[in-house]
Amino acid sequence: MYGSLSIIEVDNWGRKVHEEDPQKLAEFEARIERGEKIEPQDWMPFEYRRQLIRMIEQHAHSEIIGALPEGTWITRAPGFKRKLALMAKVQDEVGHAQLLYSAAETLGKPREQMINDLINGKSKYSNVFNYPAVTWADTAVIAWLIDAGAIINQVANAKGSYGPYGRALDRICAEESFHLRYGYDTCVHLATGTPKQRQMLQEALNRWWTPIMHFHGPPDKTSVHTETLMKWQVKMASNDAMRQQFLDMYVPKIWELGLTIPDPNLRKNTETGLWEYTEPDWDEFMRVINGDGPCNAERLAVRRYAEEKGRWVRQALIRPTERYVTPLA
Repeated sequence: MYGSLSIIEVDNWGRKVHEEDPQKLAEFEARIERGEKIEPQDWMPFEYRRQLIRMIEQHAHSEIIGALPEGTWITRAPGFKRKLALMAKVQDEVGHAQLLYSAAETLGKPREQMINDLINGKSKYSNVFNYPAVTWADTAVIAWLIDAGAIINQVANAKGSYGPYGRALDRICAEESFHLRYGYDTCVHLATGTPKQRQMLQEALNRWWTPIMHFHGPPDKTSVHTETLMKWQVKMASNDAMRQQFLDMYVPKIWELGLTIPDPNLRKNTETGLWEYTEPDWDEFMRVINGDGPCNAERLAVRRYAEEKGRWVRQALIRPTERYVTPLA
């Protein structure tokens, strides 16, 4: 419907096997330079479509898998109000995934294929969601700092060139701002609580600092997608720029709570205005992304189980005229 045949026009290494029409490509890039939005019915380069599918699909997977580490704490959250708040947050994240799957479908890839690619390990999702939420404090760090990193990324990309993705991000960012506030409130509560609560929060921050530093992706000099994505305004800020923005906004807030960041080399260079830090282990990042993280197998097993157990509901919805009646004995 939306040029879906072009999606499979690649060789075994994922490289396109056809050349774009130079005139159409020039017109397309001129539209982007003028700030126009690209809509599903518009002509677009093969690589633009492919990169968008990859990016939006991975974002959708990250939202739905990201609900799992927090979801395990709903029944164990301290107090009824926090149970309700966490339940609402998890529900929001799953809803975000559905918005993003819908946006990706406008590019020609069916949702069923996206889900299959996820549970079969073909498609990727954010590295951070392959780590365990060991204590209640881990959910607070996720809700505050991981969601903060996500908002930085999503606010920038909402201004991107593809209309359906930008509109989905506008709605997602509005809800994520509530999640961030919830996470910050929980961190403040723990940081100003008993010595045991403060220790629990500090230990959670220590566990999550490396995944947080990994969150925005590899350094720009090694990223294979950044240049193309920024040229066509699919991605509106580089990995390094987003990481610097996160550090600028949240390191002072972390220090205000009396917490210690587990990086002795972290400091702001007064001359350049940039943060200097210990380079995180990018080999670990690649291992986790490629399926060898602490919780990769567990996360996909849960998603596979949900997909299998929910099949009858989906089948009932797509066959509304049929009646399922249990015969009398």
